[in-house]
Amino acid sequence: MLIMKKFLIQIILLFGPLALWAAPNYDKYFTNEVLRVDYLLTGNATSTSIMPNALIKEYAWGGSHKSLFNQFNLGTYQFEVFDSESGKLIFSKGFSPLFQEWQATPEAKSTNKAFYQVLRFPFPKKNIKLSIQKRDRSGLFVEIYTQVINPENYFIIRENPRNIPVEKILYSGEPEHKIDIAILAEGYTADEMDKFIGDAKRLTDSLFVANPFSQLKDKFNIYAIKTPSVESGTDIPGEHIYRNTLFNTTFFTFDISRYLTTSDLKAVSDMASVVPYDQIMILVNSSRYGGGGFYNFINVCTSDHLLSPNVFVHEFGHGFVGLADEYYTSEVAFQDYYNLKVEPWEPNLTTLVNFKSKWEDLVNKSTAIPTPREKDQENVLGAFEGGGYSAKGIYSPMQDCRMKSNKTHNFCPVCIRAIQAVIAENTK
Repeated sequence: MLIMKKFLIQIILLFGPLALWAAPNYDKYFTNEVLRVDYLLTGNATSTSIMPNALIKEYAWGGSHKSLFNQFNLGTYQFEVFDSESGKLIFSKGFSPLFQEWQATPEAKSTNKAFYQVLRFPFPKKNIKLSIQKRDRSGLFVEIYTQVINPENYFIIRENPRNIPVEKILYSGEPEHKIDIAILAEGYTADEMDKFIGDAKRLTDSLFVANPFSQLKDKFNIYAIKTPSVESGTDIPGEHIYRNTLFNTTFFTFDISRYLTTSDLKAVSDMASVVPYDQIMILVNSSRYGGGGFYNFINVCTSDHLLSPNVFVHEFGHGFVGLADEYYTSEVAFQDYYNLKVEPWEPNLTTLVNFKSKWEDLVNKSTAIPTPREKDQENVLGAFEGGGYSAKGIYSPMQDCRMKSNKTHNFCPVCIRAIQAVIAENTK
């Protein structure tokens, strides 16, 4: 009991009072199906707007029936769902789309672009108001779009699920009490599905070697969805290589050779909808090094590079928990990504503006803050300058972590605590 109380206190310190919110009665407001909202996120470096595209009813909500809010205040964006009649907040979720990173690139200063985006939440029984919000430079969420949705609207698409073969790699129990991962085959032809299943099993095994996932395997369900492509592989534009694949993944995202992503969220969401899921992992049939991960958006990883297991775990840290990159010397396309005058929302970075709200409680009182990056401090938990693509003004918990480099397969204590908290919250 004492351990449980201590853990709760740590969560409150780490994530704030939102962790104490009580969820509404799920059955009063929602069915066990899904309302999917498809839209375009458009703009440039200084402007953001939303263009609605479609409303779709999907067959199975895989998320918790008890954890219905963005309890830990994560994401560069969030959406909130209100009961129209009472005005009561009944659902919220944070996320971080590819669009937000593009806005920090030089291209965004002179060009407008549109990125396909999908939101999903339990299908409402009555009229709701949807509010989509973006975090401003001060760290506060500001509404950028609102829409009233009538669940009886006959323009909500109600098509039967696709007939796509699915193999359960791991099944631990009812989806509402588990973390459900949908793994999609990308760049695997119909004749390569046995390879896809083998790759999916091998890489998910690597996830459950890493602490704390190794201790919490029974909290997960994993589905491998056999989605064939016309050709094997993926696009590598910088080398004039193009492949006809189902999800249009591509290296050289933002002209970074190792950055592997997709903007085709419609195809991804259509195919993933055959299973109840919380997270999507796109497994790309390639021996090249690369990947990408975005909080509550998508995770992408290649299958056959020597470091693919490490990348798989790293990207899942982004997509599932909202962990930030802790490296600061690698090539990136982003400029001025963090405001050094406010605390980053990611749990494993700090500007020391409000270190108490991060992991100060885990640090030995004799440890210097900031902590020097010196040899005798290699295994010390502190606040080391460098992280979040910047060598100055941003601090990370340890000198190395799975969120920093491929030299270690392990997460640091701060990342471990964040992972444990998200799993506990979403498997009630």
